[in-house]
Amino acid sequence: MARLLNTSFIPSSQSLRRNATSSTPALISGRRSRAQVQAKIREIFMPALSSTMTEGKIVSWVKSEGDKLSKGESVVVVESDKADMDVETFYDGYLASIMVEEGGVATVGSAIALLAETEDEIAEAKAKAGSSSAAPVAPAPAAAAPEPLPEKIPDNVGPAVVPKAAATVAAVASTHPASEGGKRIVASPYAKKLAKDLKVDLGSVVGSGPLGRIVAKDVEAFAAQPTVAAVAEPSVGKSAAAVAAEAGIQLGSVVPFTTMQGAVSRNMLESLSVPTFRVGYTITTDALDALYKKIKSKGVTMTALLAKATALALVKHPVVNSGCRDGKSFTYNSNINIAVAVAIDGGLITPVLQDADKVDIYTLSRKWKELVDKARAKQLQPHEYNTGTFTVSNLGMFGVDRFDAILPPGTGAIMAVGSSQPTVVATKDGRIGRKNQMQVNVTADHRIIYGADLASFLQTLAKIIEDPKDLTF
Repeated sequence: MARLLNTSFIPSSQSLRRNATSSTPALISGRRSRAQVQAKIREIFMPALSSTMTEGKIVSWVKSEGDKLSKGESVVVVESDKADMDVETFYDGYLASIMVEEGGVATVGSAIALLAETEDEIAEAKAKAGSSSAAPVAPAPAAAAPEPLPEKIPDNVGPAVVPKAAATVAAVASTHPASEGGKRIVASPYAKKLAKDLKVDLGSVVGSGPLGRIVAKDVEAFAAQPTVAAVAEPSVGKSAAAVAAEAGIQLGSVVPFTTMQGAVSRNMLESLSVPTFRVGYTITTDALDALYKKIKSKGVTMTALLAKATALALVKHPVVNSGCRDGKSFTYNSNINIAVAVAIDGGLITPVLQDADKVDIYTLSRKWKELVDKARAKQLQPHEYNTGTFTVSNLGMFGVDRFDAILPPGTGAIMAVGSSQPTVVATKDGRIGRKNQMQVNVTADHRIIYGADLASFLQTLAKIIEDPKDLTF
Protein backbone atom coordinates (compact mmCIF):
# COMPACT_ATOMS: atom_id res chain seq x y z
CA MET A 1 0.00 0.00 0.00
CA ALA A 2 1.45 3.34 -1.01
CA ARG A 3 2.38 5.76 1.72
CA LEU A 4 1.88 9.53 1.78
CA LEU A 5 4.73 12.01 1.75
CA ASN A 6 5.12 14.11 4.88
CA THR A 7 5.54 17.85 4.34
CA SER A 8 6.26 20.97 6.31
CA PHE A 9 5.97 24.58 5.23
CA ILE A 10 8.52 27.18 4.21
CA PRO A 11 7.31 30.76 3.91
CA SER A 12 7.92 32.18 0.45
CA SER A 13 8.94 35.80 -0.06
CA GLN A 14 5.84 36.37 -2.20
CA SER A 15 3.51 35.29 0.58
CA LEU A 16 5.38 37.42 3.10
CA ARG A 17 5.12 40.48 0.85
CA ARG A 18 1.39 39.95 0.43
CA ASN A 19 0.96 39.56 4.19
CA ALA A 20 2.92 42.74 4.87
CA THR A 21 0.65 44.84 2.63
CA SER A 22 -2.60 43.34 3.87
CA SER A 23 -5.13 45.82 5.26
CA THR A 24 -6.96 43.18 7.29
CA PRO A 25 -7.05 43.65 11.12
CA ALA A 26 -4.03 42.21 12.93
CA LEU A 27 -5.58 39.07 14.41
CA ILE A 28 -7.34 38.00 11.22
CA SER A 29 -4.29 38.99 9.15
CA GLY A 30 -2.11 36.78 11.32
CA ARG A 31 -4.39 33.82 10.78
CA ARG A 32 -4.55 34.37 7.04
CA SER A 33 -0.79 34.85 6.96
CA ARG A 34 -0.28 31.37 8.39
CA ALA A 35 -2.74 29.90 5.92
CA GLN A 36 -0.95 31.57 3.02
CA VAL A 37 2.44 30.37 4.24
CA GLN A 38 1.10 26.80 4.44
CA ALA A 39 -0.18 27.01 0.88
CA LYS A 40 3.24 27.77 -0.64
CA ILE A 41 6.57 25.94 -0.61
CA ARG A 42 6.55 22.67 1.31
CA GLU A 43 9.37 20.34 2.31
CA ILE A 44 8.87 16.70 1.37
CA PHE A 45 10.30 14.44 4.07
CA MET A 46 11.68 10.91 3.91
CA PRO A 47 8.73 8.89 5.26
CA ALA A 48 8.95 6.06 7.80
CA LEU A 49 7.74 3.02 5.90
CA SER A 50 8.22 0.57 8.78
CA SER A 51 8.63 0.64 12.53
CA THR A 52 12.32 -0.27 12.25
CA MET A 53 13.21 2.12 9.42
CA THR A 54 15.74 4.81 10.34
CA GLU A 55 16.80 5.84 6.83
CA GLY A 56 15.63 5.26 3.28
CA LYS A 57 17.25 5.07 -0.12
CA ILE A 58 15.79 6.78 -3.18
CA VAL A 59 15.33 4.04 -5.75
CA SER A 60 13.92 6.35 -8.41
CA TRP A 61 11.97 9.56 -8.81
CA VAL A 62 8.76 8.85 -10.69
CA LYS A 63 8.35 12.57 -11.36
CA SER A 64 10.91 15.12 -12.54
CA GLU A 65 11.56 18.67 -11.36
CA GLY A 66 8.89 20.99 -12.71
CA ASP A 67 6.24 18.28 -13.07
CA LYS A 68 2.77 19.06 -11.81
CA LEU A 69 1.57 16.75 -9.04
CA SER A 70 -1.91 15.78 -7.97
CA LYS A 71 -2.86 14.59 -4.51
CA GLY A 72 -2.42 10.80 -4.23
CA GLU A 73 -0.05 10.60 -7.21
CA SER A 74 3.17 8.52 -6.95
CA VAL A 75 6.24 10.74 -6.77
CA VAL A 76 9.17 8.62 -5.64
CA VAL A 77 10.10 4.97 -5.01
CA VAL A 78 11.84 4.51 -1.64
CA GLU A 79 13.79 1.49 -0.45
CA SER A 80 13.20 0.91 3.24
CA ASP A 81 14.93 -1.73 5.33
CA LYS A 82 12.43 -4.33 4.09
CA ALA A 83 10.79 -3.31 0.81
CA ASP A 84 10.59 -0.91 -2.13
CA MET A 85 7.46 1.22 -1.98
CA ASP A 86 5.84 3.85 -4.16
CA VAL A 87 5.26 7.01 -2.13
CA GLU A 88 2.45 9.41 -2.94
CA THR A 89 2.05 13.14 -2.39
CA PHE A 90 -0.58 14.47 -0.03
CA TYR A 91 -0.85 17.83 -1.81
CA ASP A 92 -1.35 19.29 -5.25
CA GLY A 93 1.51 21.39 -6.62
CA TYR A 94 4.77 21.24 -8.55
CA LEU A 95 7.88 19.18 -7.79
CA ALA A 96 10.12 22.22 -7.49
CA SER A 97 13.48 20.82 -6.38
CA ILE A 98 14.83 17.31 -5.76
CA MET A 99 17.26 17.48 -2.82
CA VAL A 100 18.24 13.78 -2.67
CA GLU A 101 19.02 12.25 -6.03
CA GLU A 102 18.31 8.66 -7.07
CA GLY A 103 20.64 6.32 -5.22
CA GLY A 104 20.96 8.79 -2.34
CA VAL A 105 20.18 7.93 1.29
CA ALA A 106 18.33 10.17 3.76
CA THR A 107 17.32 9.73 7.38
CA VAL A 108 13.64 9.43 8.22
CA GLY A 109 12.15 12.91 8.63
CA SER A 110 14.80 14.75 6.61
CA ALA A 111 13.87 16.77 3.52
CA ILE A 112 14.27 15.02 0.17
CA ALA A 113 12.49 17.54 -2.09
CA LEU A 114 10.52 20.79 -2.17
CA LEU A 115 6.94 21.13 -3.38
CA ALA A 116 5.67 24.47 -4.69
CA GLU A 117 1.99 25.33 -4.93
CA THR A 118 2.38 27.42 -8.09
CA GLU A 119 4.68 27.31 -11.09
CA ASP A 120 5.87 30.85 -10.27
CA GLU A 121 7.46 29.67 -7.02
CA ILE A 122 9.58 26.86 -8.53
CA ALA A 123 12.59 29.15 -8.99
CA GLU A 124 12.33 30.39 -5.41
CA ALA A 125 12.12 26.81 -4.13
CA LYS A 126 15.25 25.91 -6.10
CA ALA A 127 17.08 28.83 -4.49
CA LYS A 128 15.98 27.72 -1.02
CA ALA A 129 17.12 24.16 -1.75
CA GLY A 130 20.51 25.43 -2.90
CA SER A 131 21.03 27.48 0.24
CA SER A 132 19.75 24.82 2.61
CA SER A 133 22.26 23.89 5.27
CA ALA A 134 20.65 20.50 5.92
CA ALA A 135 22.66 18.41 3.51
CA PRO A 136 21.29 14.93 2.86
CA VAL A 137 23.33 11.81 3.32
CA ALA A 138 25.52 11.25 0.27
CA PRO A 139 24.73 8.38 -2.06
CA ALA A 140 26.51 5.15 -1.30
CA PRO A 141 29.35 4.28 -3.68
CA ALA A 142 28.13 2.26 -6.61
CA ALA A 143 29.86 -1.02 -5.81
CA ALA A 144 29.08 -4.34 -7.34
CA ALA A 145 26.88 -6.37 -4.98
CA PRO A 146 27.24 -10.16 -5.14
CA GLU A 147 24.48 -11.92 -7.01
CA PRO A 148 22.56 -14.66 -5.14
CA LEU A 149 23.65 -18.19 -5.93
CA PRO A 150 21.08 -20.70 -7.25
CA GLU A 151 19.98 -23.48 -4.93
CA LYS A 152 22.11 -25.99 -6.83
CA ILE A 153 24.91 -25.22 -9.25
CA PRO A 154 25.36 -27.78 -12.05
CA ASP A 155 28.97 -28.72 -12.69
CA ASN A 156 28.83 -27.90 -16.39
CA VAL A 157 27.27 -24.47 -16.22
CA GLY A 158 29.35 -21.76 -17.86
CA PRO A 159 28.88 -18.31 -19.30
CA ALA A 160 25.82 -17.89 -21.47
CA VAL A 161 25.64 -16.15 -24.81
CA VAL A 162 23.93 -12.87 -24.01
CA PRO A 163 21.27 -11.70 -26.49
CA LYS A 164 21.69 -8.20 -27.90
CA ALA A 165 18.62 -7.05 -26.01
CA ALA A 166 20.14 -8.13 -22.70
CA ALA A 167 23.39 -6.37 -23.54
CA THR A 168 21.43 -3.19 -24.21
CA VAL A 169 19.78 -3.55 -20.80
CA ALA A 170 23.16 -3.76 -19.09
CA ALA A 171 24.22 -0.53 -20.75
CA VAL A 172 21.00 1.24 -19.79
CA ALA A 173 20.93 -0.06 -16.21
CA SER A 174 24.51 0.99 -15.58
CA THR A 175 23.56 4.61 -16.17
CA HIS A 176 20.78 4.60 -13.60
CA PRO A 177 21.99 5.98 -10.23
CA ALA A 178 19.78 3.50 -8.34
CA SER A 179 21.01 0.47 -10.26
CA GLU A 180 24.26 0.14 -8.26
CA GLY A 181 26.50 -0.25 -11.25
CA GLY A 182 23.90 -2.14 -13.26
CA LYS A 183 23.62 -4.99 -10.75
CA ARG A 184 20.21 -3.98 -9.53
CA ILE A 185 17.12 -3.86 -11.71
CA VAL A 186 15.09 -0.67 -11.29
CA ALA A 187 11.43 -1.21 -12.13
CA SER A 188 8.07 0.08 -10.99
CA PRO A 189 6.14 -2.17 -8.59
CA TYR A 190 3.44 -2.73 -11.22
CA ALA A 191 6.08 -3.69 -13.78
CA LYS A 192 7.48 -6.26 -11.33
CA LYS A 193 4.02 -7.73 -10.77
CA LEU A 194 3.35 -7.82 -14.50
CA ALA A 195 6.70 -9.49 -15.14
CA LYS A 196 5.84 -12.20 -12.63
CA ASP A 197 2.41 -12.79 -14.22
CA LEU A 198 3.87 -12.92 -17.75
CA LYS A 199 6.93 -14.91 -16.64
CA VAL A 200 9.31 -12.25 -17.95
CA ASP A 201 12.89 -11.90 -16.68
CA LEU A 202 13.27 -8.23 -15.80
CA GLY A 203 17.01 -8.52 -16.37
CA SER A 204 16.34 -8.86 -20.09
CA VAL A 205 13.95 -5.91 -20.39
CA VAL A 206 15.05 -2.50 -21.67
CA GLY A 207 13.54 0.28 -19.54
CA SER A 208 12.03 3.33 -21.20
CA GLY A 209 11.28 5.23 -18.00
CA PRO A 210 13.42 7.96 -16.40
CA LEU A 211 17.10 6.94 -16.61
CA GLY A 212 16.21 3.44 -17.77
CA ARG A 213 13.54 2.56 -15.19
CA ILE A 214 11.42 -0.38 -16.37
CA VAL A 215 7.71 0.39 -16.60
CA ALA A 216 4.70 -1.79 -17.44
CA LYS A 217 4.71 -1.10 -21.18
CA ASP A 218 8.34 -2.30 -21.40
CA VAL A 219 7.36 -5.65 -19.87
CA GLU A 220 4.37 -6.02 -22.18
CA ALA A 221 6.50 -5.23 -25.23
CA PHE A 222 9.18 -7.73 -24.23
CA ALA A 223 6.58 -10.46 -23.56
CA ALA A 224 5.37 -10.08 -27.15
CA GLN A 225 8.85 -10.75 -28.57
CA PRO A 226 10.17 -14.25 -29.43
CA THR A 227 12.52 -15.64 -26.81
CA VAL A 228 16.25 -16.05 -27.45
CA ALA A 229 17.85 -19.28 -26.27
CA ALA A 230 21.07 -19.06 -24.28
CA VAL A 231 23.93 -21.42 -25.06
CA ALA A 232 25.88 -22.82 -22.13
CA GLU A 233 29.57 -23.60 -22.17
CA PRO A 234 31.53 -25.77 -19.75
CA SER A 235 33.20 -23.93 -16.88
CA VAL A 236 35.26 -26.80 -15.45
CA GLY A 237 38.69 -25.70 -14.33
CA LYS A 238 37.99 -21.97 -14.31
CA SER A 239 39.77 -19.82 -11.76
CA ALA A 240 38.01 -18.19 -8.80
CA ALA A 241 38.51 -14.78 -10.42
CA ALA A 242 36.83 -15.96 -13.64
CA VAL A 243 33.87 -17.46 -11.78
CA ALA A 244 33.50 -14.27 -9.69
CA ALA A 245 33.63 -12.11 -12.81
CA GLU A 246 30.85 -14.13 -14.42
CA ALA A 247 28.74 -13.62 -11.28
CA GLY A 248 29.39 -9.88 -11.37
CA ILE A 249 31.63 -9.95 -8.28
CA GLN A 250 34.82 -7.88 -8.15
CA LEU A 251 37.22 -9.70 -5.84
CA GLY A 252 38.90 -7.40 -3.32
CA SER A 253 36.19 -4.75 -3.59
CA VAL A 254 34.55 -3.16 -0.56
CA VAL A 255 30.75 -3.34 -0.79
CA PRO A 256 28.66 -1.06 1.46
CA PHE A 257 25.58 -2.50 3.15
CA THR A 258 22.26 -2.11 1.43
CA THR A 259 19.46 -0.62 3.51
CA MET A 260 18.18 -4.10 4.28
CA GLN A 261 21.61 -5.44 5.22
CA GLY A 262 22.07 -2.46 7.53
CA ALA A 263 18.79 -3.28 9.28
CA VAL A 264 19.78 -6.95 9.62
CA SER A 265 23.14 -5.87 11.07
CA ARG A 266 21.48 -3.67 13.69
CA ASN A 267 19.07 -6.45 14.67
CA MET A 268 21.86 -8.98 15.01
CA LEU A 269 23.86 -6.63 17.23
CA GLU A 270 20.77 -6.03 19.37
CA SER A 271 20.29 -9.77 19.76
CA LEU A 272 23.73 -10.04 21.41
CA SER A 273 22.30 -8.34 24.52
CA VAL A 274 19.79 -11.18 25.02
CA PRO A 275 20.91 -14.18 27.12
CA THR A 276 20.05 -17.19 24.99
CA PHE A 277 20.42 -20.96 25.20
CA ARG A 278 19.86 -23.78 22.71
CA VAL A 279 18.12 -27.14 22.82
CA GLY A 280 18.24 -29.76 20.07
CA TYR A 281 15.81 -32.58 19.29
CA THR A 282 15.65 -35.40 16.74
CA ILE A 283 12.26 -36.00 15.10
CA THR A 284 11.24 -38.91 12.88
CA THR A 285 9.62 -37.60 9.69
CA ASP A 286 8.39 -40.75 7.89
CA ALA A 287 4.73 -39.93 8.49
CA LEU A 288 5.18 -36.25 7.61
CA ASP A 289 7.03 -37.15 4.41
CA ALA A 290 4.24 -39.53 3.42
CA LEU A 291 1.59 -36.88 4.09
CA TYR A 292 3.52 -34.33 2.06
CA LYS A 293 3.75 -36.65 -0.95
CA LYS A 294 0.03 -37.30 -0.68
CA ILE A 295 -1.11 -33.64 -0.65
CA LYS A 296 1.75 -31.93 -2.50
CA SER A 297 -0.25 -31.98 -5.74
CA LYS A 298 -2.88 -29.80 -4.03
CA GLY A 299 -0.37 -26.99 -3.62
CA VAL A 300 0.73 -27.79 -0.07
CA THR A 301 4.33 -26.88 0.77
CA MET A 302 6.63 -28.42 3.36
CA THR A 303 7.16 -24.97 4.84
CA ALA A 304 3.42 -24.66 5.48
CA LEU A 305 3.33 -28.12 7.07
CA LEU A 306 6.20 -27.25 9.42
CA ALA A 307 4.64 -23.88 10.27
CA LYS A 308 1.29 -25.53 10.99
CA ALA A 309 2.87 -28.22 13.17
CA THR A 310 4.85 -25.57 15.08
CA ALA A 311 1.76 -23.43 15.61
CA LEU A 312 -0.26 -26.36 16.97
CA ALA A 313 2.56 -27.16 19.40
CA LEU A 314 2.74 -23.52 20.53
CA VAL A 315 -0.97 -23.61 21.41
CA LYS A 316 -0.04 -25.95 24.26
CA HIS A 317 3.08 -24.00 25.26
CA PRO A 318 2.22 -20.27 25.29
CA VAL A 319 5.40 -19.30 27.13
CA VAL A 320 7.47 -20.37 24.08
CA ASN A 321 5.28 -18.02 21.99
CA SER A 322 5.90 -15.09 24.34
CA GLY A 323 8.29 -12.17 23.92
CA CYS A 324 10.33 -9.72 26.00
CA ARG A 325 11.20 -6.20 24.82
CA ASP A 326 12.01 -4.09 27.88
CA GLY A 327 13.95 -6.61 29.97
CA LYS A 328 11.49 -6.15 32.83
CA SER A 329 8.38 -8.01 31.64
CA PHE A 330 7.20 -10.39 28.97
CA THR A 331 4.02 -10.74 26.96
CA TYR A 332 1.93 -13.84 26.34
CA ASN A 333 1.06 -13.17 22.72
CA SER A 334 -2.63 -13.62 21.90
CA ASN A 335 -1.90 -14.73 18.32
CA ILE A 336 0.40 -17.43 16.99
CA ASN A 337 2.15 -15.83 14.03
CA ILE A 338 4.88 -17.97 12.49
CA ALA A 339 7.66 -15.96 10.82
CA VAL A 340 9.72 -17.94 8.31
CA ALA A 341 13.16 -16.72 7.21
CA VAL A 342 13.53 -16.18 3.45
CA ALA A 343 16.76 -15.25 1.65
CA ILE A 344 16.20 -12.57 -0.98
CA ASP A 345 18.48 -10.51 -3.20
CA GLY A 346 20.62 -8.40 -0.90
CA GLY A 347 19.32 -9.58 2.45
CA LEU A 348 17.00 -11.63 4.60
CA ILE A 349 13.35 -11.14 5.53
CA THR A 350 10.80 -13.07 7.59
CA PRO A 351 7.29 -13.14 6.05
CA VAL A 352 4.67 -13.97 8.66
CA LEU A 353 1.93 -16.61 8.50
CA GLN A 354 -0.58 -15.02 10.83
CA ASP A 355 -2.83 -17.18 13.05
CA ALA A 356 -1.14 -20.28 11.64
CA ASP A 357 -2.84 -22.47 14.25
CA LYS A 358 -6.31 -21.49 13.00
CA VAL A 359 -5.79 -21.50 9.20
CA ASP A 360 -6.18 -24.76 7.26
CA ILE A 361 -3.09 -26.16 5.55
CA TYR A 362 -4.31 -25.42 2.00
CA THR A 363 -5.03 -21.75 2.70
CA LEU A 364 -1.77 -21.51 4.64
CA SER A 365 0.19 -22.87 1.65
CA ARG A 366 -1.45 -20.41 -0.75
CA LYS A 367 -0.71 -17.57 1.65
CA TRP A 368 2.90 -18.66 1.95
CA LYS A 369 3.41 -18.66 -1.81
CA GLU A 370 1.90 -15.17 -2.00
CA LEU A 371 4.18 -13.91 0.78
CA VAL A 372 7.32 -15.33 -0.85
CA ASP A 373 6.45 -13.74 -4.19
CA LYS A 374 5.90 -10.38 -2.50
CA ALA A 375 9.10 -10.73 -0.48
CA ARG A 376 11.22 -11.35 -3.56
CA ALA A 377 9.55 -8.41 -5.32
CA LYS A 378 10.20 -6.30 -2.15
CA GLN A 379 6.49 -5.51 -1.86
CA LEU A 380 5.69 -6.86 1.62
CA GLN A 381 3.68 -4.54 3.85
CA PRO A 382 4.93 -3.97 7.44
CA HIS A 383 2.28 -6.20 9.03
CA GLU A 384 3.42 -9.03 6.75
CA TYR A 385 6.96 -9.15 8.15
CA ASN A 386 7.09 -7.55 11.61
CA THR A 387 4.27 -9.32 13.48
CA GLY A 388 5.91 -12.72 14.03
CA THR A 389 5.73 -14.25 17.50
CA PHE A 390 7.89 -17.34 16.75
CA THR A 391 10.41 -17.79 13.94
CA VAL A 392 11.31 -20.85 11.84
CA SER A 393 14.52 -20.98 9.81
CA ASN A 394 14.70 -23.95 7.44
CA LEU A 395 18.02 -24.80 5.76
CA GLY A 396 17.01 -28.44 5.40
CA MET A 397 16.00 -27.75 1.79
CA PHE A 398 19.69 -27.08 1.08
CA GLY A 399 20.82 -30.38 2.62
CA VAL A 400 22.02 -28.82 5.90
CA ASP A 401 21.57 -31.41 8.65
CA ARG A 402 21.82 -29.08 11.65
CA PHE A 403 22.57 -25.46 12.57
CA ASP A 404 21.79 -22.80 15.16
CA ALA A 405 19.78 -19.63 14.46
CA ILE A 406 20.14 -16.18 16.04
CA LEU A 407 17.14 -14.99 18.03
CA PRO A 408 15.27 -12.02 16.51
CA PRO A 409 14.98 -9.19 19.08
CA GLY A 410 11.65 -9.03 20.89
CA THR A 411 10.67 -12.67 20.33
CA GLY A 412 11.06 -15.62 22.67
CA ALA A 413 12.39 -18.34 20.40
CA ILE A 414 13.53 -19.33 16.90
CA MET A 415 13.73 -22.88 15.56
CA ALA A 416 16.40 -24.04 13.11
CA VAL A 417 15.22 -26.98 10.97
CA GLY A 418 17.70 -29.37 9.35
CA SER A 419 17.13 -31.77 6.49
CA SER A 420 15.27 -35.05 6.83
CA GLN A 421 17.75 -37.85 6.16
CA PRO A 422 17.59 -41.66 6.20
CA THR A 423 19.12 -42.88 9.44
CA VAL A 424 19.89 -46.32 10.82
CA VAL A 425 18.25 -46.64 14.24
CA ALA A 426 17.60 -49.27 16.87
CA THR A 427 13.93 -50.27 17.17
CA LYS A 428 12.13 -50.91 20.44
CA ASP A 429 12.43 -54.67 20.02
CA GLY A 430 16.20 -54.43 19.74
CA ARG A 431 16.48 -54.72 15.98
CA ILE A 432 18.13 -52.40 13.50
CA GLY A 433 15.79 -50.30 11.35
CA ARG A 434 15.80 -47.36 8.95
CA LYS A 435 13.91 -44.12 9.54
CA ASN A 436 13.92 -40.62 8.12
CA GLN A 437 14.91 -38.15 10.83
CA MET A 438 15.56 -34.43 11.09
CA GLN A 439 17.34 -32.36 13.69
CA VAL A 440 15.71 -29.20 15.06
CA ASN A 441 17.55 -26.74 17.31
CA VAL A 442 15.67 -24.03 19.20
CA THR A 443 17.37 -20.84 20.40
CA ALA A 444 15.42 -19.15 23.20
CA ASP A 445 15.50 -16.09 25.47
CA HIS A 446 16.55 -17.53 28.83
CA ARG A 447 15.00 -14.61 30.71
CA ILE A 448 11.50 -15.91 29.97
CA ILE A 449 11.90 -19.48 28.65
CA TYR A 450 13.71 -22.28 30.51
CA GLY A 451 15.09 -25.66 29.53
CA ALA A 452 12.06 -27.60 30.70
CA ASP A 453 9.79 -25.31 28.67
CA LEU A 454 11.66 -26.04 25.43
CA ALA A 455 11.96 -29.75 26.16
CA SER A 456 8.22 -30.02 26.68
CA PHE A 457 7.50 -27.95 23.54
CA LEU A 458 9.79 -30.12 21.40
CA GLN A 459 8.18 -33.30 22.71
CA THR A 460 4.78 -31.97 21.67
CA LEU A 461 6.11 -30.90 18.27
CA ALA A 462 7.63 -34.34 17.71
CA LYS A 463 4.31 -36.04 18.48
CA ILE A 464 2.48 -33.82 15.97
CA ILE A 465 5.05 -34.41 13.22
CA GLU A 466 5.29 -38.16 13.84
CA ASP A 467 1.49 -38.47 13.79
CA PRO A 468 0.43 -35.58 11.52
CA LYS A 469 -3.28 -36.35 11.14
CA ASP A 470 -4.22 -33.03 12.78
CA LEU A 471 -2.29 -30.97 10.20
CA THR A 472 -4.92 -31.36 7.49
CA PHE A 473 -7.89 -30.24 9.62
